Amino acid sequence: MSGQTLGQLLHETVKRFTDAGIDSARLDARLLAARALEWDAAKVIAHPDQALSTSQCRALEELVARREDREPVALILGHAEFWSLDFTVTPDVLAPRPDSETLVEAALAAAGAQDEAVSILDFGAGTGCLLLALLSEWPNARGLGIDVSEAALSVADGNARRLGLEDRARFQVSDWDADVDGRYDLVISNPPYIAEGDFSSLEPEITRFEPGLALLGGSDGLACYRALSPAIVRRLAPNGRAFVEIGADQAETAGSVLSQAGLRVSAVHRDLAGHPRVIEAGLDVDE
Repeated sequence: MSGQTLGQLLHETVKRFTDAGIDSARLDARLLAARALEWDAAKVIAHPDQALSTSQCRALEELVARREDREPVALILGHAEFWSLDFTVTPDVLAPRPDSETLVEAALAAAGAQDEAVSILDFGAGTGCLLLALLSEWPNARGLGIDVSEAALSVADGNARRLGLEDRARFQVSDWDADVDGRYDLVISNPPYIAEGDFSSLEPEITRFEPGLALLGGSDGLACYRALSPAIVRRLAPNGRAFVEIGADQAETAGSVLSQAGLRVSAVHRDLAGHPRVIEAGLDVDE
């Protein structure tokens, strides 16, 4: 393999990824080449005629074989970007999705001035991406991230430290709000919402490599909303706002679950593809 140019190997890699059913074949090939060669993305694009050594070819092949097997790029690289921040990703957490930035945008728009001392509660923190993205925008805000997975919270805590937000972010194991006290100005969540019967039809990157605990929402995909909604009612401040991510077809059903628990749905925010993605709600009556 030594002596082949980067351009030749990228061309072969794109074909392999395309044959494997990977839509982002060209981008993924460049990202993995950058990691294997320890280059930045711009250098990969600018030097297709660079001849690679045997060790460089071997390093690239190892990464390409993993992606060809449909392992997510975020897991291969060990990190993913969200809200222009870099988050560590492991098999214990979901990789941050661009669609989830809809929640951050909606919460920022609703909460007002950046200098407000907002208190935030994040149910199902995972990597911590939602909470930490908001804290990065609000220098006086503080937040608590909840998850049932100690391994996930270890990742979230590490991300807070890497981003310099550890003084304003805490993470705690709890089954919803069982071990949580107080009320919060802002409650956020991206709960598991995939119906069990739909799981097997999803892409291999999800079904084979991501934690089912963070994905599966019971037989109808709404089980976690039924547990989450009363927890929000108990923990949301009287004038606070809640922002909950939903599946693209769950605006009506998940909204109904929130309403039945005592929340008033005020808006449904759409993602960049135009799909309903986040429900905004407040308390239906003063608690």
